[in-house]
Amino acid sequence: MPVVSGAPASRRSAVRVLIVDDEPELTELLSWAVADAGWQPFVAEDGRSALTLARGCAPHAVVLDGMLPDLDGVQVLRRLRYENARLPVLMLTARDALEHRLDGLSAGADDYVTKPFAMEEVMLRLRGLLRRAGAEREAADHDVRVLGDLTLSETTRQVQRAGTPIALTAKEFDLLGYLMRHPRQVLSKAQIVGEVWNSTFESEGNLVEVYVYSLRGKIDKGRAPMIHTVRGAGYVIRAADGGT
Repeated sequence: MPVVSGAPASRRSAVRVLIVDDEPELTELLSWAVADAGWQPFVAEDGRSALTLARGCAPHAVVLDGMLPDLDGVQVLRRLRYENARLPVLMLTARDALEHRLDGLSAGADDYVTKPFAMEEVMLRLRGLLRRAGAEREAADHDVRVLGDLTLSETTRQVQRAGTPIALTAKEFDLLGYLMRHPRQVLSKAQIVGEVWNSTFESEGNLVEVYVYSLRGKIDKGRAPMIHTVRGAGYVIRAADGGT
């Protein structure tokens, strides 16, 4: 499932929150709230895709519905706990009976909120879980991305190649950051527009081409190229030396 782009990329920290629920309207509201808090929301609509996505995005916290169309929320929670015993999990569910609360808490949920709920309460509880887990500090400590001789800091928004600082505009930085979060992966124009410009419209003229051209002029100029065009598919960034 894709990342939900609820806030401009320049506002987001490296904290990742996985939202697991099969109600589209609710996941959209939660995604916007998470993005507005400055975190990166990821969405899964069922238990199996949630487990797959969790392995890929390594979330700092999970908001988990107790009733999913395939696996039960408690089953998902137990599997998440098996793979990461320290992962903070906030369960959301319409099942408010004491036995259901006990099931969720005994399976490893850190907190439990029943539907309907106030979004402010959920966000306060989620922030508390992240704070106690030290997620903000951990994310800041691991916000530097390295690909070959290219480095990018999400916090300081500084970029260097082979130790030489490279000055980028805000959107050039967001574009490079998105590419570096998916190294060696071909990203389509629609994906890039959706993430970097927070738009669902692919027909943004030659916007992506213009920014890729500008970014190449700064990143690759006089050096072995890292940003490549895959004709008919999109763009990919790879280490110039073939490394990671």
